[in-house]
Amino acid sequence: MVQETMEVTSGRSVASRVAGFTWELLQTVLLTLLIFFAVRAVVQNFKVEGTSMEPTLHNNEFLIINKATYTRVDGTPLVSVADRDGSGGPVFLFGAPARGDIIVFRYPQQPDKDFIKRIIGVPGDTVDVKSGQVTVNGTHVDEPYIRDHASYDGHWVVPGGNYFVLGDNRPNSSDSHVWGYVPADNLIGKAWFSYWPPGNWGPLQPANTALAN
Repeated sequence: MVQETMEVTSGRSVASRVAGFTWELLQTVLLTLLIFFAVRAVVQNFKVEGTSMEPTLHNNEFLIINKATYTRVDGTPLVSVADRDGSGGPVFLFGAPARGDIIVFRYPQQPDKDFIKRIIGVPGDTVDVKSGQVTVNGTHVDEPYIRDHASYDGHWVVPGGNYFVLGDNRPNSSDSHVWGYVPADNLIGKAWFSYWPPGNWGPLQPANTALAN
């Protein structure tokens, strides 16, 4: 009788340990998934395809995109704090996209494709391209990051809630001068860091060293 009691007790002990291990394993899996999705909400990797951003970015270069930079707070209690200019347009928690930002966005004419370009004009800007030179609101833009100037001329007024973008490889880029503006709703994030190939490792050029706001 004593032996039977010991066997039952031993069986319960094993079952308890198995249950404890299963619960700990489940907690670990859930925590890992939580961390994974939290990170994915903030950053994302991106592969450059094509030559439209040369010489700044190259075909098959891998980047980290900061998605949190353009966090929107439209329709939330935070809008009263974040809407600094009172424009009533899209409201960004950490500041609106700026001229010179290299951005990843959903291509307006085919939203399942992601493009990468540089912001040249923000809402309300007047952008002119003439003889390869870019001016914004009548001011010449210094662009040390381009190698070849644009082979086209044009005049654009950027509507509210939209952005005018160009590739750094001006003669060979499908961008706003071809298909129009990028709506704020299409923004995915700001190109932040290049991690492959190793020779390109490092943060990308800050906006405030590229274009004067």
